[in-house]
Amino acid sequence: MIKTFLFFQCALITVLWTNTARANRLVSVNPDSVTTQTGSKIITGADQIPLYIDYLKGKNIGMVVNQTSVIGQNLTPSVDTLLKSGIAIRKIFGPEHGFRGDASNGASVNDATDPKTGLPVISLYGNKHYKPTPEDLKDLDLVIFDIQDVGARFYTYISTLHYVMEACAENNIELMILDRPNPNGYLIDGPVLDTTKAPRSFVGMHPIPISHGMTIAEYAQMINGEGWLKDGVKCKLKIIDVANYKHDMVYKLPVNPSPNLNTDQSILLYPSVCLFEGTTLSLGRGTLFPFLELGHPSLKSKYFFSFTPVSIAGMSENPPQKDQLCYGIDLKSYSVEMIRKKGRLDLSLLLQLYKAFPDKAHFFNAYFTKLAGTTELRKQIEAGNSEAQIRRSWEPGLNKFKTIRAKYLLYQ
Repeated sequence: MIKTFLFFQCALITVLWTNTARANRLVSVNPDSVTTQTGSKIITGADQIPLYIDYLKGKNIGMVVNQTSVIGQNLTPSVDTLLKSGIAIRKIFGPEHGFRGDASNGASVNDATDPKTGLPVISLYGNKHYKPTPEDLKDLDLVIFDIQDVGARFYTYISTLHYVMEACAENNIELMILDRPNPNGYLIDGPVLDTTKAPRSFVGMHPIPISHGMTIAEYAQMINGEGWLKDGVKCKLKIIDVANYKHDMVYKLPVNPSPNLNTDQSILLYPSVCLFEGTTLSLGRGTLFPFLELGHPSLKSKYFFSFTPVSIAGMSENPPQKDQLCYGIDLKSYSVEMIRKKGRLDLSLLLQLYKAFPDKAHFFNAYFTKLAGTTELRKQIEAGNSEAQIRRSWEPGLNKFKTIRAKYLLYQ
Protein backbone atom coordinates (compact mmCIF):
# COMPACT_ATOMS: atom_id res chain seq x y z
CA MET A 1 0.00 0.00 0.00
CA ILE A 2 2.78 2.41 0.94
CA LYS A 3 4.68 1.61 -2.27
CA THR A 4 1.54 2.29 -4.32
CA PHE A 5 1.00 5.59 -2.51
CA LEU A 6 4.59 6.67 -3.13
CA PHE A 7 4.37 5.68 -6.79
CA PHE A 8 1.33 7.86 -7.42
CA GLN A 9 2.74 10.74 -5.38
CA CYS A 10 5.99 10.61 -7.31
CA ALA A 11 4.09 10.53 -10.60
CA LEU A 12 1.99 13.51 -9.56
CA ILE A 13 5.05 15.50 -8.49
CA THR A 14 6.79 14.69 -11.78
CA VAL A 15 3.84 16.01 -13.80
CA LEU A 16 3.47 19.15 -11.72
CA TRP A 17 7.22 19.83 -11.74
CA THR A 18 7.38 19.43 -15.53
CA ASN A 19 4.49 21.83 -16.06
CA THR A 20 5.49 24.50 -13.58
CA ALA A 21 8.94 24.49 -12.05
CA ARG A 22 11.09 23.71 -15.07
CA ALA A 23 10.14 27.06 -16.54
CA ASN A 24 12.32 28.60 -13.79
CA ARG A 25 9.67 31.26 -13.33
CA LEU A 26 7.83 32.21 -10.18
CA VAL A 27 4.06 31.95 -10.46
CA SER A 28 3.65 35.63 -11.23
CA VAL A 29 5.24 39.02 -10.83
CA ASN A 30 3.15 41.53 -8.95
CA PRO A 31 3.69 44.86 -10.76
CA ASP A 32 3.36 46.66 -7.41
CA SER A 33 6.32 44.70 -6.07
CA VAL A 34 8.74 46.50 -8.33
CA THR A 35 7.27 49.98 -7.92
CA THR A 36 8.54 52.43 -5.33
CA GLN A 37 6.41 54.65 -3.15
CA THR A 38 6.97 57.53 -5.58
CA GLY A 39 5.73 55.47 -8.51
CA SER A 40 9.18 54.89 -10.01
CA LYS A 41 9.85 51.29 -10.96
CA ILE A 42 12.90 49.43 -9.73
CA ILE A 43 15.20 48.90 -12.71
CA THR A 44 17.97 46.31 -12.48
CA GLY A 45 21.47 47.08 -13.66
CA ALA A 46 21.09 44.65 -16.56
CA ASP A 47 17.95 46.44 -17.77
CA GLN A 48 19.81 49.77 -18.10
CA ILE A 49 21.51 48.78 -21.34
CA PRO A 50 22.33 52.34 -22.52
CA LEU A 51 24.55 52.79 -19.44
CA TYR A 52 26.97 50.04 -20.40
CA ILE A 53 26.49 48.87 -23.99
CA ASP A 54 29.05 51.26 -25.49
CA TYR A 55 31.59 50.27 -22.84
CA LEU A 56 31.35 46.65 -23.99
CA LYS A 57 31.83 47.31 -27.69
CA GLY A 58 35.16 46.17 -29.10
CA LYS A 59 35.91 43.99 -26.07
CA ASN A 60 36.01 40.22 -25.69
CA ILE A 61 33.56 39.43 -22.91
CA GLY A 62 33.03 36.57 -20.49
CA MET A 63 29.75 36.35 -18.55
CA VAL A 64 29.03 34.78 -15.16
CA VAL A 65 25.31 34.12 -15.53
CA ASN A 66 22.48 31.68 -14.94
CA GLN A 67 18.73 31.48 -15.54
CA THR A 68 18.16 34.66 -13.47
CA SER A 69 20.27 36.77 -15.83
CA VAL A 70 17.41 38.24 -17.82
CA ILE A 71 16.53 41.58 -19.37
CA GLY A 72 13.17 43.24 -20.07
CA GLN A 73 9.55 42.23 -19.58
CA ASN A 74 10.05 39.22 -21.83
CA LEU A 75 12.81 37.99 -19.49
CA THR A 76 15.26 37.51 -22.34
CA PRO A 77 18.61 36.05 -21.23
CA SER A 78 21.18 38.84 -21.01
CA VAL A 79 23.61 36.70 -23.05
CA ASP A 80 21.13 36.61 -25.95
CA THR A 81 20.36 40.31 -25.68
CA LEU A 82 24.01 41.35 -25.78
CA LEU A 83 24.85 38.96 -28.62
CA LYS A 84 22.03 40.48 -30.70
CA SER A 85 23.49 43.91 -29.93
CA GLY A 86 26.80 42.88 -31.49
CA ILE A 87 28.72 42.37 -28.24
CA ALA A 88 31.50 39.79 -28.50
CA ILE A 89 30.55 37.28 -25.81
CA ARG A 90 33.28 34.62 -25.88
CA LYS A 91 32.61 32.47 -22.80
CA ILE A 92 29.95 31.73 -20.23
CA PHE A 93 30.73 30.81 -16.62
CA GLY A 94 28.04 28.94 -14.70
CA PRO A 95 27.59 28.80 -10.86
CA GLU A 96 25.91 26.13 -8.73
CA HIS A 97 22.85 24.68 -10.51
CA GLY A 98 24.47 25.45 -13.86
CA PHE A 99 24.02 28.05 -16.59
CA ARG A 100 20.39 27.03 -17.16
CA GLY A 101 19.68 26.57 -13.44
CA ASP A 102 18.42 23.00 -13.76
CA ALA A 103 21.03 21.05 -11.76
CA SER A 104 20.10 19.75 -8.31
CA ASN A 105 21.51 21.33 -5.16
CA GLY A 106 25.13 20.36 -4.62
CA ALA A 107 25.33 18.46 -7.92
CA SER A 108 28.64 18.75 -9.75
CA VAL A 109 28.18 20.55 -13.07
CA ASN A 110 30.45 19.79 -16.03
CA ASP A 111 31.79 22.12 -18.70
CA ALA A 112 29.66 22.12 -21.83
CA THR A 113 28.73 23.95 -25.01
CA ASP A 114 25.53 25.98 -24.95
CA PRO A 115 23.33 24.52 -27.72
CA LYS A 116 21.55 27.81 -28.38
CA THR A 117 24.55 30.11 -28.79
CA GLY A 118 27.37 27.64 -29.39
CA LEU A 119 29.38 29.34 -26.64
CA PRO A 120 31.62 27.35 -24.31
CA VAL A 121 30.17 27.09 -20.80
CA ILE A 122 32.75 26.73 -18.03
CA SER A 123 31.37 25.34 -14.80
CA LEU A 124 32.41 27.04 -11.58
CA TYR A 125 30.71 24.31 -9.57
CA GLY A 126 32.26 21.11 -10.85
CA ASN A 127 35.07 18.97 -9.46
CA LYS A 128 36.09 21.76 -7.07
CA HIS A 129 36.60 24.12 -10.01
CA TYR A 130 35.25 27.14 -8.16
CA LYS A 131 37.72 29.66 -9.53
CA PRO A 132 38.36 30.55 -13.18
CA THR A 133 41.86 29.59 -14.29
CA PRO A 134 44.21 31.83 -16.29
CA GLU A 135 43.39 29.61 -19.29
CA ASP A 136 39.66 30.17 -18.70
CA LEU A 137 40.21 33.94 -18.79
CA LYS A 138 42.68 33.95 -21.67
CA ASP A 139 41.92 36.60 -24.31
CA LEU A 140 39.07 38.15 -22.30
CA ASP A 141 39.07 41.90 -21.80
CA LEU A 142 36.21 42.07 -19.32
CA VAL A 143 33.96 39.74 -17.31
CA ILE A 144 30.32 40.50 -16.50
CA PHE A 145 28.73 39.18 -13.30
CA ASP A 146 24.93 39.17 -13.56
CA ILE A 147 23.26 36.78 -11.10
CA GLN A 148 20.29 37.24 -8.77
CA ASP A 149 21.20 36.68 -5.12
CA VAL A 150 18.91 36.24 -2.08
CA GLY A 151 21.07 37.81 0.62
CA ALA A 152 22.13 34.80 2.71
CA ARG A 153 25.73 33.93 3.63
CA PHE A 154 25.31 30.26 2.69
CA TYR A 155 23.78 30.95 -0.74
CA THR A 156 26.74 30.02 -2.91
CA TYR A 157 26.53 32.72 -5.58
CA ILE A 158 28.46 35.15 -3.36
CA SER A 159 31.20 32.52 -2.99
CA THR A 160 31.36 32.29 -6.77
CA LEU A 161 31.59 36.10 -6.81
CA HIS A 162 34.61 35.92 -4.49
CA TYR A 163 36.52 33.50 -6.70
CA VAL A 164 35.63 35.35 -9.91
CA MET A 165 36.87 38.61 -8.37
CA GLU A 166 40.08 36.93 -7.23
CA ALA A 167 40.75 35.42 -10.66
CA CYS A 168 40.03 38.71 -12.42
CA ALA A 169 42.33 40.60 -10.04
CA GLU A 170 45.16 38.13 -10.54
CA ASN A 171 44.82 38.29 -14.33
CA ASN A 172 44.29 42.07 -14.56
CA ILE A 173 40.77 41.80 -15.97
CA GLU A 174 37.99 44.21 -15.07
CA LEU A 175 34.74 42.87 -13.60
CA MET A 176 31.46 44.58 -14.44
CA ILE A 177 28.59 43.87 -12.06
CA LEU A 178 25.04 44.34 -13.30
CA ASP A 179 23.46 44.77 -9.90
CA ARG A 180 20.08 43.36 -8.83
CA PRO A 181 17.94 43.97 -5.72
CA ASN A 182 18.24 41.75 -2.67
CA PRO A 183 14.76 40.40 -1.78
CA ASN A 184 15.99 40.11 1.82
CA GLY A 185 17.83 43.42 1.72
CA TYR A 186 16.06 44.71 4.84
CA LEU A 187 17.34 41.82 6.99
CA ILE A 188 20.68 41.92 8.83
CA ASP A 189 20.69 39.16 11.42
CA GLY A 190 22.23 35.93 12.64
CA PRO A 191 25.60 34.93 14.06
CA VAL A 192 28.62 36.41 12.27
CA LEU A 193 30.86 33.70 10.84
CA ASP A 194 33.68 33.06 13.30
CA THR A 195 36.73 32.34 11.16
CA THR A 196 38.68 31.15 14.22
CA LYS A 197 36.23 28.36 15.13
CA ALA A 198 34.08 27.51 12.11
CA PRO A 199 35.87 26.24 8.99
CA ARG A 200 35.64 28.45 5.93
CA SER A 201 33.68 26.75 3.19
CA PHE A 202 31.75 27.43 0.01
CA VAL A 203 28.68 28.12 2.19
CA GLY A 204 30.59 30.47 4.48
CA MET A 205 33.71 32.32 3.37
CA HIS A 206 33.65 35.68 5.13
CA PRO A 207 32.90 37.12 8.61
CA ILE A 208 29.34 38.21 7.87
CA PRO A 209 25.99 37.28 9.47
CA ILE A 210 23.56 34.76 8.00
CA SER A 211 21.54 37.56 6.42
CA HIS A 212 23.80 40.42 5.32
CA GLY A 213 21.36 42.92 3.75
CA MET A 214 23.55 43.78 0.75
CA THR A 215 23.29 43.50 -3.00
CA ILE A 216 25.89 41.64 -5.04
CA ALA A 217 27.65 44.89 -6.00
CA GLU A 218 27.75 46.17 -2.43
CA TYR A 219 29.10 42.83 -1.28
CA ALA A 220 31.77 42.93 -3.99
CA GLN A 221 32.89 46.31 -2.69
CA MET A 222 33.13 44.84 0.80
CA ILE A 223 35.23 41.90 -0.45
CA ASN A 224 37.62 44.38 -2.04
CA GLY A 225 37.63 46.90 0.76
CA GLU A 226 38.14 44.41 3.58
CA GLY A 227 41.01 42.69 1.79
CA TRP A 228 39.33 39.28 1.65
CA LEU A 229 40.84 38.22 -1.67
CA LYS A 230 43.97 36.07 -1.66
CA ASP A 231 47.13 38.05 -0.87
CA GLY A 232 45.00 41.18 -0.54
CA VAL A 233 44.64 41.68 -4.30
CA LYS A 234 41.98 44.14 -5.49
CA CYS A 235 39.55 43.51 -8.32
CA LYS A 236 38.84 46.40 -10.65
CA LEU A 237 35.06 46.84 -10.52
CA LYS A 238 32.62 48.65 -12.77
CA ILE A 239 29.14 48.65 -11.25
CA ILE A 240 25.82 49.37 -12.93
CA ASP A 241 23.53 50.27 -10.02
CA VAL A 242 19.89 49.32 -9.58
CA ALA A 243 17.72 52.38 -10.20
CA ASN A 244 15.07 53.56 -7.71
CA TYR A 245 15.97 50.94 -5.11
CA LYS A 246 16.32 50.93 -1.33
CA HIS A 247 17.09 47.95 0.89
CA ASP A 248 13.74 47.91 2.68
CA MET A 249 11.67 47.69 -0.52
CA VAL A 250 9.63 44.61 -1.33
CA TYR A 251 11.05 42.96 -4.44
CA LYS A 252 9.58 39.80 -5.95
CA LEU A 253 11.93 37.90 -8.24
CA PRO A 254 10.67 37.26 -11.80
CA VAL A 255 12.76 34.07 -12.11
CA ASN A 256 13.53 31.34 -9.58
CA PRO A 257 17.05 31.95 -8.21
CA SER A 258 17.57 28.16 -7.89
CA PRO A 259 15.45 25.01 -8.34
CA ASN A 260 14.41 24.71 -4.69
CA LEU A 261 13.64 28.38 -4.14
CA ASN A 262 10.55 28.27 -6.29
CA THR A 263 8.17 30.61 -4.45
CA ASP A 264 8.31 34.11 -2.97
CA GLN A 265 7.55 32.55 0.41
CA SER A 266 10.53 30.21 0.28
CA ILE A 267 12.89 33.03 -0.73
CA LEU A 268 11.87 35.14 2.26
CA LEU A 269 12.03 32.19 4.68
CA TYR A 270 15.30 30.80 3.31
CA PRO A 271 17.66 32.67 5.71
CA SER A 272 15.66 31.35 8.68
CA VAL A 273 15.00 27.81 7.45
CA CYS A 274 18.23 26.79 5.71
CA LEU A 275 19.87 25.96 9.05
CA PHE A 276 17.72 22.80 9.01
CA GLU A 277 20.07 21.53 6.29
CA GLY A 278 22.43 20.92 9.19
CA THR A 279 19.96 18.61 10.95
CA THR A 280 18.40 15.23 10.27
CA LEU A 281 15.04 16.83 9.47
CA SER A 282 13.58 17.24 6.01
CA LEU A 283 12.96 20.84 4.99
CA GLY A 284 10.77 19.92 2.07
CA ARG A 285 13.37 19.03 -0.52
CA GLY A 286 11.81 16.33 -2.66
CA THR A 287 8.39 18.02 -2.56
CA LEU A 288 6.93 20.91 -4.53
CA PHE A 289 7.38 23.15 -1.49
CA PRO A 290 11.04 23.08 -0.40
CA PHE A 291 11.87 25.31 2.57
CA LEU A 292 8.15 25.47 3.38
CA GLU A 293 7.75 22.05 5.00
CA LEU A 294 9.75 20.88 8.03
CA GLY A 295 9.49 17.43 9.50
CA HIS A 296 10.76 13.98 10.40
CA PRO A 297 9.18 10.50 10.75
CA SER A 298 9.85 10.43 14.50
CA LEU A 299 7.68 13.53 15.10
CA LYS A 300 4.44 11.65 14.34
CA SER A 301 3.15 11.97 17.90
CA LYS A 302 3.88 15.72 17.99
CA TYR A 303 2.44 17.10 14.76
CA PHE A 304 -0.51 16.37 12.45
CA PHE A 305 0.88 17.91 9.23
CA SER A 306 2.68 15.34 7.07
CA PHE A 307 4.53 15.06 3.74
CA THR A 308 6.74 12.53 1.95
CA PRO A 309 9.96 13.63 0.18
CA VAL A 310 10.67 11.79 -3.07
CA SER A 311 13.31 12.05 -5.77
CA ILE A 312 12.67 14.88 -8.25
CA ALA A 313 15.11 15.17 -11.16
CA GLY A 314 16.78 18.56 -11.44
CA MET A 315 15.47 19.60 -8.05
CA SER A 316 16.29 17.10 -5.28
CA GLU A 317 17.27 13.65 -6.44
CA ASN A 318 18.26 12.22 -3.07
CA PRO A 319 16.54 14.39 -0.45
CA PRO A 320 16.80 13.84 3.31
CA GLN A 321 14.19 11.35 4.57
CA LYS A 322 13.49 10.23 1.01
CA ASP A 323 10.30 8.13 0.71
CA GLN A 324 9.63 8.50 4.44
CA LEU A 325 6.38 9.93 5.79
CA CYS A 326 7.44 13.01 7.75
CA TYR A 327 5.46 14.93 10.37
CA GLY A 328 6.09 18.53 11.28
CA ILE A 329 5.36 22.15 10.41
CA ASP A 330 3.71 23.63 7.31
CA LEU A 331 5.09 27.09 6.48
CA LYS A 332 3.09 27.77 3.32
CA SER A 333 0.78 30.12 5.23
CA TYR A 334 3.48 31.50 7.51
CA SER A 335 3.38 35.31 7.79
CA VAL A 336 6.70 36.41 6.33
CA GLU A 337 5.57 39.96 7.02
CA MET A 338 6.32 39.26 10.69
CA ILE A 339 9.98 38.69 9.83
CA ARG A 340 10.00 41.96 7.92
CA LYS A 341 8.38 43.87 10.80
CA LYS A 342 10.73 42.44 13.42
CA GLY A 343 13.79 42.58 11.16
CA ARG A 344 14.97 39.27 12.59
CA LEU A 345 15.42 35.67 11.53
CA ASP A 346 12.84 33.28 12.99
CA LEU A 347 14.98 31.22 15.32
CA SER A 348 11.92 29.84 17.12
CA LEU A 349 11.36 27.17 14.45
CA LEU A 350 14.74 25.59 15.16
CA LEU A 351 14.31 25.79 18.92
CA GLN A 352 10.80 24.34 18.76
CA LEU A 353 11.69 21.35 16.61
CA TYR A 354 14.83 20.57 18.57
CA LYS A 355 12.77 20.53 21.77
CA ALA A 356 10.17 18.22 20.16
CA PHE A 357 12.70 15.84 18.60
CA PRO A 358 12.97 12.61 20.62
CA ASP A 359 16.55 11.65 19.68
CA LYS A 360 18.43 14.85 20.41
CA ALA A 361 21.84 13.19 20.10
CA HIS A 362 21.18 12.74 16.39
CA PHE A 363 19.33 15.99 15.64
CA PHE A 364 22.36 17.92 14.34
CA ASN A 365 24.91 16.84 11.75
CA ALA A 366 28.42 18.15 10.99
CA TYR A 367 27.07 20.53 8.33
CA PHE A 368 25.30 22.65 10.93
CA THR A 369 28.48 24.42 12.09
CA LYS A 370 29.34 25.40 8.51
CA LEU A 371 25.88 26.88 8.00
CA ALA A 372 25.72 28.61 11.38
CA GLY A 373 29.25 29.94 10.96
CA THR A 374 30.01 29.26 14.61
CA THR A 375 30.30 26.35 17.03
CA GLU A 376 28.35 28.28 19.67
CA LEU A 377 24.82 28.13 18.23
CA ARG A 378 24.58 24.35 18.45
CA LYS A 379 25.95 24.42 22.01
CA GLN A 380 23.44 27.11 22.99
CA ILE A 381 20.49 25.14 21.60
CA GLU A 382 21.63 21.91 23.25
CA ALA A 383 22.05 23.75 26.56
CA GLY A 384 18.45 24.97 26.40
CA ASN A 385 19.30 28.66 26.03
CA SER A 386 16.38 30.95 25.20
CA GLU A 387 16.14 32.87 21.94
CA ALA A 388 16.79 36.09 23.85
CA GLN A 389 19.99 34.67 25.35
CA ILE A 390 21.18 33.46 21.96
CA ARG A 391 20.43 36.79 20.34
CA ARG A 392 22.38 38.71 22.97
CA SER A 393 25.46 36.69 22.03
CA TRP A 394 25.07 37.84 18.42
CA GLU A 395 24.92 41.55 19.18
CA PRO A 396 28.65 42.44 19.35
CA GLY A 397 29.37 40.76 16.00
CA LEU A 398 26.28 42.23 14.33
CA ASN A 399 27.06 45.76 15.54
CA LYS A 400 30.62 45.51 14.22
CA PHE A 401 29.38 44.14 10.88
CA LYS A 402 26.80 46.92 10.47
CA THR A 403 29.53 49.54 10.92
CA ILE A 404 31.67 47.87 8.26
CA ARG A 405 28.68 47.34 5.95
CA ALA A 406 27.80 51.04 5.99
CA LYS A 407 31.03 51.87 4.15
CA TYR A 408 30.03 49.90 1.08
CA LEU A 409 26.34 50.67 0.60
CA LEU A 410 25.19 51.97 -2.75
CA TYR A 411 21.54 52.34 -1.72
CA GLN A 412 21.25 54.37 1.48
